[in-house]
Amino acid sequence: MIDRIVQNLGDKADYLLNHVSKTINKSDIALPSPNTVNDIFAHSDRNNRVLRNLQWILNSGRLAGTGYVSILPVDQGIEHSAGASFAKNPAYFDPENIVKLAAEGGCNAVASTYGVLGLTARKYAHKIPFVVKINHNELLTYPNKFDQILFGTIREAYDMGAAAVGATIYFGSAESGRQIVEVSQAFAQAHDLGMATILWCYIRNSAFKADKDYHVSADLTGQANHIGVTIEADIIKQKLPENNGGYAALNMGGSSYGKFDKRIYTELSSDHPIDLCRYQVANCYMGKIGLINSGGASGANDFAEATATAAINKRAGGMGLISGRKAFQRPMKEGVELLNTIQDVYLCNDVTIA
Repeated sequence: MIDRIVQNLGDKADYLLNHVSKTINKSDIALPSPNTVNDIFAHSDRNNRVLRNLQWILNSGRLAGTGYVSILPVDQGIEHSAGASFAKNPAYFDPENIVKLAAEGGCNAVASTYGVLGLTARKYAHKIPFVVKINHNELLTYPNKFDQILFGTIREAYDMGAAAVGATIYFGSAESGRQIVEVSQAFAQAHDLGMATILWCYIRNSAFKADKDYHVSADLTGQANHIGVTIEADIIKQKLPENNGGYAALNMGGSSYGKFDKRIYTELSSDHPIDLCRYQVANCYMGKIGLINSGGASGANDFAEATATAAINKRAGGMGLISGRKAFQRPMKEGVELLNTIQDVYLCNDVTIA
Protein backbone atom coordinates (compact mmCIF):
# COMPACT_ATOMS: atom_id res chain seq x y z
CA MET A 1 0.00 0.00 0.00
CA ILE A 2 2.79 2.43 0.88
CA ASP A 3 4.45 1.80 -2.50
CA ARG A 4 1.39 3.05 -4.35
CA ILE A 5 1.12 6.08 -2.07
CA VAL A 6 4.78 6.94 -2.74
CA GLN A 7 4.21 6.46 -6.45
CA ASN A 8 1.18 8.80 -6.43
CA LEU A 9 3.09 11.44 -4.48
CA GLY A 10 6.04 11.33 -6.86
CA ASP A 11 8.69 13.93 -6.04
CA LYS A 12 6.58 15.12 -3.07
CA ALA A 13 6.82 11.76 -1.27
CA ASP A 14 9.82 12.53 0.92
CA TYR A 15 8.60 16.09 1.62
CA LEU A 16 5.19 14.90 2.86
CA LEU A 17 5.88 11.46 4.32
CA ASN A 18 9.10 12.19 6.23
CA HIS A 19 8.37 15.67 7.58
CA VAL A 20 8.84 16.01 11.35
CA SER A 21 6.65 18.75 12.77
CA LYS A 22 8.36 21.06 15.26
CA THR A 23 5.42 23.39 15.88
CA ILE A 24 2.54 22.03 17.95
CA ASN A 25 3.67 18.77 19.51
CA LYS A 26 1.91 15.68 18.21
CA SER A 27 1.50 14.41 21.78
CA ASP A 28 -0.85 17.35 22.44
CA ILE A 29 -3.21 16.36 19.62
CA ALA A 30 -6.20 14.08 20.25
CA LEU A 31 -5.75 11.72 17.32
CA PRO A 32 -8.67 9.92 15.64
CA SER A 33 -9.16 6.45 17.06
CA PRO A 34 -11.76 3.67 17.22
CA ASN A 35 -12.61 4.98 20.70
CA THR A 36 -13.26 8.62 19.75
CA VAL A 37 -16.93 8.51 20.72
CA ASN A 38 -16.16 6.97 24.11
CA ASP A 39 -13.10 9.09 24.80
CA ILE A 40 -14.41 12.47 23.63
CA PHE A 41 -18.12 12.68 22.99
CA ALA A 42 -19.37 10.41 25.77
CA HIS A 43 -18.19 13.09 28.23
CA SER A 44 -19.99 15.90 26.39
CA ASP A 45 -23.58 17.11 26.46
CA ARG A 46 -24.48 15.09 23.34
CA ASN A 47 -27.30 12.66 24.00
CA ASN A 48 -27.18 8.90 23.43
CA ARG A 49 -28.76 9.14 19.98
CA VAL A 50 -26.03 11.53 18.79
CA LEU A 51 -23.38 9.16 20.14
CA ARG A 52 -25.01 6.27 18.31
CA ASN A 53 -25.09 8.16 15.00
CA LEU A 54 -21.48 9.31 15.38
CA GLN A 55 -20.48 5.71 16.05
CA TRP A 56 -22.50 4.54 13.03
CA ILE A 57 -20.58 6.93 10.81
CA LEU A 58 -17.26 5.78 12.27
CA ASN A 59 -18.22 2.12 11.86
CA SER A 60 -19.21 2.40 8.18
CA GLY A 61 -17.30 1.91 4.94
CA ARG A 62 -13.71 0.82 4.33
CA LEU A 63 -12.41 2.98 7.18
CA ALA A 64 -14.76 1.41 9.75
CA GLY A 65 -13.08 1.01 13.12
CA THR A 66 -10.13 3.30 12.39
CA GLY A 67 -11.48 6.61 13.70
CA TYR A 68 -11.00 8.17 10.24
CA VAL A 69 -13.72 9.09 7.77
CA SER A 70 -14.10 9.36 4.01
CA ILE A 71 -17.25 11.23 3.03
CA LEU A 72 -18.67 11.85 -0.45
CA PRO A 73 -20.22 15.34 -0.66
CA VAL A 74 -22.35 16.14 -3.70
CA ASP A 75 -24.17 19.42 -3.12
CA GLN A 76 -22.48 21.07 -6.09
CA GLY A 77 -25.69 20.95 -8.12
CA ILE A 78 -26.76 23.91 -5.99
CA GLU A 79 -23.43 25.36 -4.89
CA HIS A 80 -21.84 25.41 -8.38
CA SER A 81 -24.95 24.82 -10.57
CA ALA A 82 -26.02 21.42 -11.85
CA GLY A 83 -24.92 21.98 -15.43
CA ALA A 84 -21.42 23.07 -14.49
CA SER A 85 -21.07 20.22 -12.01
CA PHE A 86 -22.59 17.31 -13.91
CA ALA A 87 -21.84 18.09 -17.56
CA LYS A 88 -18.65 16.01 -17.32
CA ASN A 89 -20.69 13.04 -16.15
CA PRO A 90 -24.46 13.47 -16.69
CA ALA A 91 -25.21 10.23 -14.84
CA TYR A 92 -25.02 12.22 -11.61
CA PHE A 93 -28.07 14.26 -12.45
CA ASP A 94 -29.72 11.07 -11.11
CA PRO A 95 -29.56 11.22 -7.28
CA GLU A 96 -29.35 7.45 -6.89
CA ASN A 97 -25.96 7.37 -8.59
CA ILE A 98 -24.62 9.77 -5.97
CA VAL A 99 -25.59 7.41 -3.17
CA LYS A 100 -24.35 4.39 -5.14
CA LEU A 101 -20.94 6.00 -5.63
CA ALA A 102 -20.60 6.64 -1.89
CA ALA A 103 -21.66 3.08 -1.03
CA GLU A 104 -19.55 1.34 -3.68
CA GLY A 105 -16.65 3.67 -2.94
CA GLY A 106 -16.56 2.50 0.68
CA CYS A 107 -17.39 5.89 2.18
CA ASN A 108 -18.42 6.38 5.80
CA ALA A 109 -21.28 8.63 4.71
CA VAL A 110 -22.82 10.53 1.81
CA ALA A 111 -23.54 14.25 2.14
CA SER A 112 -26.02 15.91 -0.19
CA THR A 113 -29.16 18.01 -0.49
CA TYR A 114 -32.64 17.45 0.88
CA GLY A 115 -33.79 16.57 -2.63
CA VAL A 116 -31.07 14.03 -3.41
CA LEU A 117 -31.24 12.21 -0.09
CA GLY A 118 -35.00 12.53 0.30
CA LEU A 119 -35.61 10.88 -3.07
CA THR A 120 -33.40 7.91 -2.15
CA ALA A 121 -34.09 7.67 1.58
CA ARG A 122 -36.36 4.60 1.72
CA LYS A 123 -33.91 2.60 -0.38
CA TYR A 124 -30.62 3.68 1.18
CA ALA A 125 -31.00 5.59 4.48
CA HIS A 126 -30.54 2.38 6.48
CA LYS A 127 -27.60 1.20 4.36
CA ILE A 128 -25.22 4.18 4.48
CA PRO A 129 -25.26 7.17 6.85
CA PHE A 130 -26.93 10.24 5.31
CA VAL A 131 -25.63 13.75 5.99
CA VAL A 132 -28.26 16.28 4.91
CA LYS A 133 -26.77 19.62 3.85
CA ILE A 134 -29.30 22.11 5.19
CA ASN A 135 -28.11 25.36 3.57
CA HIS A 136 -26.57 26.41 0.27
CA ASN A 137 -25.43 29.29 -1.87
CA GLU A 138 -27.32 29.49 -5.18
CA LEU A 139 -26.09 30.90 -8.48
CA LEU A 140 -29.34 31.82 -10.22
CA THR A 141 -29.94 35.25 -8.68
CA TYR A 142 -28.66 38.00 -10.99
CA PRO A 143 -26.16 39.34 -10.33
CA ASN A 144 -24.75 36.38 -8.42
CA LYS A 145 -24.71 36.78 -4.67
CA PHE A 146 -22.85 34.72 -2.12
CA ASP A 147 -24.97 33.81 0.88
CA GLN A 148 -25.88 30.55 2.60
CA ILE A 149 -29.64 30.16 2.93
CA LEU A 150 -31.67 27.39 4.54
CA PHE A 151 -33.32 24.96 2.13
CA GLY A 152 -35.38 22.89 4.57
CA THR A 153 -35.93 21.99 8.20
CA ILE A 154 -34.10 19.83 10.71
CA ARG A 155 -37.27 17.80 11.17
CA GLU A 156 -37.20 16.83 7.48
CA ALA A 157 -33.65 15.52 7.87
CA TYR A 158 -34.67 13.56 10.96
CA ASP A 159 -37.74 12.08 9.28
CA MET A 160 -35.70 10.74 6.34
CA GLY A 161 -33.43 8.91 8.80
CA ALA A 162 -30.33 11.08 8.49
CA ALA A 163 -27.39 10.32 10.76
CA ALA A 164 -26.17 13.92 10.62
CA VAL A 165 -26.80 17.35 9.18
CA GLY A 166 -24.25 19.60 7.54
CA ALA A 167 -24.17 23.35 7.04
CA THR A 168 -21.90 26.08 5.68
CA ILE A 169 -21.07 29.41 7.26
CA TYR A 170 -19.26 32.06 5.22
CA PHE A 171 -17.15 33.44 8.04
CA GLY A 172 -15.99 37.00 7.41
CA SER A 173 -18.91 37.83 5.11
CA ALA A 174 -21.49 40.52 5.76
CA GLU A 175 -24.09 37.77 6.27
CA SER A 176 -22.02 35.66 8.67
CA GLY A 177 -23.76 36.96 11.81
CA ARG A 178 -27.15 35.76 10.59
CA GLN A 179 -25.67 32.47 9.38
CA ILE A 180 -24.00 31.80 12.76
CA VAL A 181 -27.33 32.27 14.55
CA GLU A 182 -29.26 30.14 12.04
CA VAL A 183 -26.77 27.29 12.05
CA SER A 184 -26.21 27.26 15.81
CA GLN A 185 -29.97 27.01 16.36
CA ALA A 186 -30.28 24.30 13.69
CA PHE A 187 -27.40 22.32 15.20
CA ALA A 188 -28.98 22.51 18.64
CA GLN A 189 -32.21 21.08 17.26
CA ALA A 190 -30.31 18.39 15.35
CA HIS A 191 -28.52 17.33 18.52
CA ASP A 192 -31.81 17.29 20.40
CA LEU A 193 -33.23 14.89 17.79
CA GLY A 194 -30.11 12.72 17.93
CA MET A 195 -28.27 13.73 14.74
CA ALA A 196 -24.59 14.63 14.52
CA THR A 197 -23.46 17.94 13.03
CA ILE A 198 -20.81 18.80 10.41
CA LEU A 199 -19.85 22.40 9.67
CA TRP A 200 -18.29 23.67 6.44
CA CYS A 201 -16.20 26.52 7.94
CA TYR A 202 -15.49 28.61 4.86
CA ILE A 203 -13.98 32.08 4.67
CA ARG A 204 -15.68 34.54 2.29
CA ASN A 205 -14.88 38.19 1.74
CA SER A 206 -13.43 39.96 -1.31
CA ALA A 207 -11.05 41.84 1.00
CA PHE A 208 -9.30 38.54 1.78
CA LYS A 209 -7.81 38.48 -1.73
CA ALA A 210 -4.71 40.67 -1.75
CA ASP A 211 -1.16 39.62 -2.60
CA LYS A 212 -2.37 36.08 -1.84
CA ASP A 213 -5.75 34.40 -1.53
CA TYR A 214 -6.18 34.50 2.23
CA HIS A 215 -9.42 32.53 2.01
CA VAL A 216 -7.07 29.56 2.45
CA SER A 217 -4.69 31.02 5.04
CA ALA A 218 -4.06 28.89 8.11
CA ASP A 219 -4.71 31.71 10.57
CA LEU A 220 -8.09 32.79 9.17
CA THR A 221 -9.36 29.26 8.48
CA GLY A 222 -8.10 28.21 11.90
CA GLN A 223 -10.19 30.92 13.56
CA ALA A 224 -13.21 29.88 11.46
CA ASN A 225 -12.69 26.35 12.78
CA HIS A 226 -12.55 27.65 16.34
CA ILE A 227 -15.86 29.44 15.93
CA GLY A 228 -17.28 26.28 14.37
CA VAL A 229 -16.44 24.08 17.34
CA THR A 230 -17.84 26.79 19.60
CA ILE A 231 -21.32 26.27 18.13
CA GLU A 232 -20.87 22.51 18.77
CA ALA A 233 -20.10 21.12 15.35
CA ASP A 234 -19.10 17.47 15.85
CA ILE A 235 -16.89 17.50 12.75
CA ILE A 236 -15.29 20.48 11.01
CA LYS A 237 -14.86 20.64 7.24
CA GLN A 238 -12.23 23.06 5.99
CA LYS A 239 -10.23 23.74 2.86
CA LEU A 240 -6.61 22.69 3.05
CA PRO A 241 -4.48 25.74 3.97
CA GLU A 242 -2.21 27.04 1.23
CA ASN A 243 -0.61 30.02 2.96
CA ASN A 244 -0.57 31.97 6.21
CA GLY A 245 -0.58 35.56 7.42
CA GLY A 246 -4.13 36.65 6.67
CA TYR A 247 -4.47 38.65 9.87
CA ALA A 248 -1.08 40.29 9.38
CA ALA A 249 -1.83 41.23 5.76
CA LEU A 250 -5.19 42.75 6.65
CA ASN A 251 -3.57 44.86 9.35
CA MET A 252 -1.23 46.69 6.99
CA GLY A 253 -1.61 50.15 5.49
CA GLY A 254 -3.22 51.68 8.55
CA SER A 255 -6.12 49.22 8.64
CA SER A 256 -7.15 47.25 11.69
CA TYR A 257 -8.67 43.78 11.54
CA GLY A 258 -9.21 41.14 14.18
CA LYS A 259 -6.56 40.22 16.73
CA PHE A 260 -3.51 38.01 16.37
CA ASP A 261 -0.23 37.07 18.00
CA LYS A 262 2.92 36.79 15.87
CA ARG A 263 3.69 33.45 17.51
CA ILE A 264 0.98 31.81 15.40
CA TYR A 265 3.34 32.40 12.47
CA THR A 266 6.71 31.79 14.14
CA GLU A 267 6.04 29.06 16.73
CA LEU A 268 2.66 27.46 16.03
CA SER A 269 3.12 26.97 12.29
CA SER A 270 5.65 27.02 9.48
CA ASP A 271 5.41 27.16 5.70
CA HIS A 272 5.13 23.35 5.49
CA PRO A 273 1.58 22.25 4.53
CA ILE A 274 1.44 19.71 7.36
CA ASP A 275 2.26 22.38 9.94
CA LEU A 276 -0.29 24.75 8.41
CA CYS A 277 -2.92 22.03 8.63
CA ARG A 278 -1.92 21.20 12.20
CA TYR A 279 -2.73 24.76 13.17
CA GLN A 280 -6.23 24.14 11.77
CA VAL A 281 -6.44 20.94 13.86
CA ALA A 282 -5.30 22.81 16.98
CA ASN A 283 -8.17 25.25 16.56
CA CYS A 284 -10.57 22.29 16.62
CA TYR A 285 -9.95 21.88 20.36
CA MET A 286 -6.59 20.21 19.71
CA GLY A 287 -8.21 17.59 17.50
CA LYS A 288 -10.96 16.60 19.91
CA ILE A 289 -13.37 17.77 17.22
CA GLY A 290 -12.22 16.07 14.04
CA LEU A 291 -10.99 18.06 11.04
CA ILE A 292 -11.83 16.84 7.56
CA ASN A 293 -10.31 18.69 4.62
CA SER A 294 -12.01 19.12 1.26
CA GLY A 295 -10.68 17.45 -1.85
CA GLY A 296 -10.96 20.44 -4.19
CA ALA A 297 -11.83 20.69 -7.87
CA SER A 298 -11.14 17.91 -10.36
CA GLY A 299 -8.27 18.17 -12.82
CA ALA A 300 -5.52 16.34 -14.63
CA ASN A 301 -3.71 15.07 -11.49
CA ASP A 302 -6.60 14.03 -9.27
CA PHE A 303 -5.05 10.85 -7.87
CA ALA A 304 -1.78 12.57 -6.95
CA GLU A 305 -3.57 15.58 -5.46
CA ALA A 306 -6.02 13.46 -3.48
CA THR A 307 -3.18 11.33 -2.09
CA ALA A 308 -1.24 14.45 -1.08
CA THR A 309 -4.25 16.06 0.60
CA ALA A 310 -5.00 12.88 2.54
CA ALA A 311 -1.37 12.54 3.63
CA ILE A 312 -1.24 16.16 4.82
CA ASN A 313 -4.51 15.83 6.74
CA LYS A 314 -3.59 12.52 8.37
CA ARG A 315 -0.04 13.53 9.31
CA ALA A 316 -1.32 16.85 10.71
CA GLY A 317 -3.74 15.01 13.02
CA GLY A 318 -6.90 15.36 10.95
CA MET A 319 -9.84 12.99 10.80
CA GLY A 320 -10.20 12.40 7.07
CA LEU A 321 -11.22 13.76 3.71
CA ILE A 322 -14.49 14.89 2.16
CA SER A 323 -13.95 14.71 -1.59
CA GLY A 324 -16.65 15.11 -4.24
CA ARG A 325 -15.78 16.53 -7.65
CA LYS A 326 -12.63 14.46 -8.03
CA ALA A 327 -14.83 11.36 -7.67
CA PHE A 328 -18.16 12.10 -9.33
CA GLN A 329 -16.81 14.00 -12.34
CA ARG A 330 -15.53 10.73 -13.80
CA PRO A 331 -17.03 7.29 -14.60
CA MET A 332 -18.22 5.45 -11.48
CA LYS A 333 -15.49 2.81 -11.63
CA GLU A 334 -12.82 5.52 -11.66
CA GLY A 335 -14.68 7.45 -8.97
CA VAL A 336 -14.63 4.39 -6.72
CA GLU A 337 -10.91 4.00 -7.41
CA LEU A 338 -10.29 7.64 -6.48
CA LEU A 339 -12.19 7.28 -3.20
CA ASN A 340 -10.32 4.06 -2.39
CA THR A 341 -7.01 5.81 -3.11
CA ILE A 342 -7.87 8.41 -0.46
CA GLN A 343 -8.97 5.75 2.02
CA ASP A 344 -5.76 3.76 1.51
CA VAL A 345 -3.74 6.63 2.97
CA TYR A 346 -5.73 6.35 6.21
CA LEU A 347 -5.54 2.56 6.18
CA CYS A 348 -1.75 2.59 5.68
CA ASN A 349 0.08 2.23 8.99
CA ASP A 350 3.25 3.59 7.38
CA VAL A 351 1.64 7.04 7.09
CA THR A 352 1.86 8.35 10.63
CA ILE A 353 1.37 11.56 12.61
CA ALA A 354 4.18 14.04 11.90
